[in-house]
Amino acid sequence: QVQLVESGGGLVQPGGSLRLSCAASGNLFSVNAMGWYRQAPGKQRDLVAIITSGGITTYTDSVKGRFTISGDNAKNTVYLQMNNLRPEDTAVYYCNLLGSSGAYWGSGTLVTVSL
Repeated sequence: QVQLVESGGGLVQPGGSLRLSCAASGNLFSVNAMGWYRQAPGKQRDLVAIITSGGITTYTDSVKGRFTISGDNAKNTVYLQMNNLRPEDTAVYYCNLLGSSGAYWGSGTLVTVSL
């Protein structure tokens, strides 16, 4: 039993910044990695960034140098700092947790980048 709750989405102008948070609760016996995915209207859900339990991070090419993923083990929370946002970043952002028994998903938070 794992629950993931995202927050921090909203409307921002191009070039602006947002910080997303994802708080995990429930049975957290084993957490291998947490990450962020996004899904734009009419498109598939794609990887944005992942951080492993050991602190290793990976990013999709389109966000490298602009987004930073980080975590707080004591708070069971993962963050995504998004800078220099572009209209093409507009999407619902989903938090993902990879545990020993499978993957869990949050319900998503909407990020809209527009003038």
